[in-house]
Amino acid sequence: MHDGHESQPDHLPDGVVVRKRRKGIYILPNLFTLAALFGGFYAVVMAMNGRFDLAAIGVFSAMVLDSLDGRVARMTNTQSAFGEQMDSLSDMVSFGAAPALIAYEWALKGLGRWGWIAAFVYCACAALRLARFNVNTQVVDKRFFQGLPSPAAAALVAGFIWLMTDLEVKPYDVKWWIFAVALYAGLTMVTNVPFYSFKDVQMKKSVPFAVIVLIALGIAVVNIDPPTVLFAVFVCYGISGYVLYGWRKAKGQRASMISTSTDEPEESGLHR
Repeated sequence: MHDGHESQPDHLPDGVVVRKRRKGIYILPNLFTLAALFGGFYAVVMAMNGRFDLAAIGVFSAMVLDSLDGRVARMTNTQSAFGEQMDSLSDMVSFGAAPALIAYEWALKGLGRWGWIAAFVYCACAALRLARFNVNTQVVDKRFFQGLPSPAAAALVAGFIWLMTDLEVKPYDVKWWIFAVALYAGLTMVTNVPFYSFKDVQMKKSVPFAVIVLIALGIAVVNIDPPTVLFAVFVCYGISGYVLYGWRKAKGQRASMISTSTDEPEESGLHR
């Protein structure tokens, strides 16, 4: 049975009739999200086929697409609750399950139970990281993330595998290294360590000509040796949070820059 108030238009006092807009799904931002999800799925399939270089490229492609969907939604004013949930689920596949499975297939399975434990810890931490991000209610400083963002964690794991594959290093020889990388990336996601978010970079504002030149140089440097350059960039980013955390602690400043919901009693002491 239909509610009569739902089907009737709203009448304003001055006689103007305003019809309620039907809720729908915005195509443009969700296309980017679906493309990012495909990148994660493609990465898993390539890992199953033994093409770990292509698997890593799939994860990095998903990372680029994931960085675009939110910006596209904001620039086109097409944000929606559906899009937020879709983005979170896509991130769990592309930056949680996919890197864990790729690392396990590449070398971690050679460690027996320690291998799948490391893969599960990474995957579980990615889920916890995304869940905590979704319940953040009051952002103290939008310029920083609380903990290593899941795309950067995935880039550490996939970047290491891509670099070793490019250097033709046998997975067996570095299985404990990928074990350490997976644990570091996973556990860093669930810390309160602040990482710069780049959210204060305004895409609509004009920038000096030199900025465009620097971007072009950056693209050129990455193309010299993508596996080495990208892995080095994300290693530096993965360490930067701890450097900032130590620096703020040394100055006596509050190190955690994002406060999380404290509505539930058991959460009240977890985010200081």
